[in-house]
Amino acid sequence: MKYEPKLEKQIMCPLEYFLNTCGGKWKSRIICVLSSEDKRRYSEIRNELNSITDAVLATTLKELISDKIIYRIQHNEIPPKVEYYLTEIGKSTLPILQDMCQWSTTYSDEILDKKLPICITCKQ
Repeated sequence: MKYEPKLEKQIMCPLEYFLNTCGGKWKSRIICVLSSEDKRRYSEIRNELNSITDAVLATTLKELISDKIIYRIQHNEIPPKVEYYLTEIGKSTLPILQDMCQWSTTYSDEILDKKLPICITCKQ
């Protein structure tokens, strides 16, 4: 069954499309988690993002699959085994997300009055 959003997206510009596809609190973090290894199981992603709920993680993964950022493969095994991968489109977002991470690291002390820690995933 393919995930279908309840409301049709009305994209006004390319930047809005990117932010809608990869932005927000969880999408960019999931992409970064998947970038650190070739494949990840649901529980591994959940453990990396320890404050995400199962409902939000499941919905966000479905959205990323629908937008062709990640790929889900289900192995016919018992117990069931499901793995998630970044697609080539998903991998192409990494330099953009790394630049955003670098910008945040550089300017966070001026804007937030504190320096953000180095990102473990993208080493920025």
